[in-house]
Amino acid sequence: MSDYLFGVDVGGTTVKIGFFDTTGKLLEKWEIETRTSEGGRHILSDIAGSIKVRMNEKGLTTKDVKGIGMGVPGPVREDGTVVKCANLGWGIFNAADELSGLTGVPVKVGNDANMAALGETWMGGGKGYLNQVMVTLGTGVGGGIIVNGKMIAGTNGAGGEIGHITVNPAEEATCGCGKKGCLEQYASATGVVRLAKKALAEKDDASSLRDLDVVTAKDVFDAAKAGDALAVSVVEDFGKWLGYALAQVACVVDPEVFVIGGGVSRAGDIILDVTAKYFKQYAFHACRDTLFKLATLGNDAGMYGGACSVLN
Repeated sequence: MSDYLFGVDVGGTTVKIGFFDTTGKLLEKWEIETRTSEGGRHILSDIAGSIKVRMNEKGLTTKDVKGIGMGVPGPVREDGTVVKCANLGWGIFNAADELSGLTGVPVKVGNDANMAALGETWMGGGKGYLNQVMVTLGTGVGGGIIVNGKMIAGTNGAGGEIGHITVNPAEEATCGCGKKGCLEQYASATGVVRLAKKALAEKDDASSLRDLDVVTAKDVFDAAKAGDALAVSVVEDFGKWLGYALAQVACVVDPEVFVIGGGVSRAGDIILDVTAKYFKQYAFHACRDTLFKLATLGNDAGMYGGACSVLN
């Protein structure tokens, strides 16, 4: 019987690897460098080598390992074909087949945000809910859609790319994706800072944010919690855009719960409260009572999701 799983979360700087049993218990975790040189050609062999070392240390054979699940920062098709991961240097190739060939065990590959969503469904903030949407608010805005416990990858591996829903066609600034008016421009950490700078420039209100040399998203939420009126207005703006976008998502997938994660989510309940308020305003009546919860697995969510994908 195969009693163990490996969950892998490939980032632009480090690869996080988790060793799990099939009940979902994380037994050990570690990191290795993501070698993006030479078109990222060493990344999979480095992962395979690191996993083999751990297997040897624990006296495990390939028969003891049910599989490896890996999340990568880019679109991934159902068969494990990566459709370009720019920050890894990867083009289009079947990463699942290649890593399986290097390790001798079955491999599942998915988009990292989708894997994080699956992890939160399995053992995190979305545990107990088979239909959920995870929203990751970090430098950008990512998303993962889980329907009946399964990740929705889509035809081109772009399922769940909610950060690039157009929420403001009148926007003049360009998003990192090349479009204008994406949710990411308003609800990411950089988006919140952009909203704050705009408010500081356009309003005369006194604000503690004016005393800072550099304003971060954390500063904005902390100031809002302290009652700073200008910061409160920025958070309201943030919640309006995010709530509006998620209301549109709910019309398509009708989840039981939205799980909010990523660095920005560390602000806590203020995020849930303001987003849910505007969500209810914009949502179709049948979806208005959708739950909002905070993610609980933090940076480990992708590893958990990777491990879970092997069981699906």
